[in-house]
Amino acid sequence: MLDPEQVRAYAAADFAEPHQRFIEELQQRLAPLRQRGVALDLGCGPGDISLRFLRALPGWRVDAVDGSPAMIAAGRQAAVAAGLDDRIVLRELRLPDTAAPRRSYDLLFSNSLLHHLADPSVLWSSLRQLSDPDTQVFVMDLMRPASQADAAALVERYASGEPAVLHTDFYNSLRAAYRPEEVQRQLQAAALTHLEIEVISDRHFIVWGSVVARESAP
Repeated sequence: MLDPEQVRAYAAADFAEPHQRFIEELQQRLAPLRQRGVALDLGCGPGDISLRFLRALPGWRVDAVDGSPAMIAAGRQAAVAAGLDDRIVLRELRLPDTAAPRRSYDLLFSNSLLHHLADPSVLWSSLRQLSDPDTQVFVMDLMRPASQADAAALVERYASGEPAVLHTDFYNSLRAAYRPEEVQRQLQAAALTHLEIEVISDRHFIVWGSVVARESAP
């Protein structure tokens, strides 16, 4: 999102339920997480999920990147307001550029970035490039409904109280999103079939695991 009106509307919208669900699912699926570490938030938007992550895991730090300078500016403001700006670095970066603040991370996470990418393989290849053998990954994204009518119904159910610009953005995002079977094929092409994938709501799926496949015990 590069348009200032879109950014303001998105930053002010109520995403508390899905964003908190993201944190809870991440902690559950990747348990036990180490007490201290550094995570990278790919496509951080205005930083709400990064800040929720930092509150939940006080021993961690986050590097957060997004392709929108307006989103990064909003994220920096939110971090200062939350008193967490000493534990987060926000930087403008657009994949496939992987010039992140660090070469690799303990954890890579992303929310609703995949459907924004013209080439979905960019996300999966970026995860590999920013990983070492112990890196874990957690991705949540929208799931494309079966029809335009179903997409419109989801917009009405979850965004009826939001500004019109968000209605349009949500509808377009739903229509641009992938089905789980399509994501499975993306993972196969990226040699990441060891990652788990699961539908967790009427509009979200998650992908998680270790970027480097772990060998089974004999």
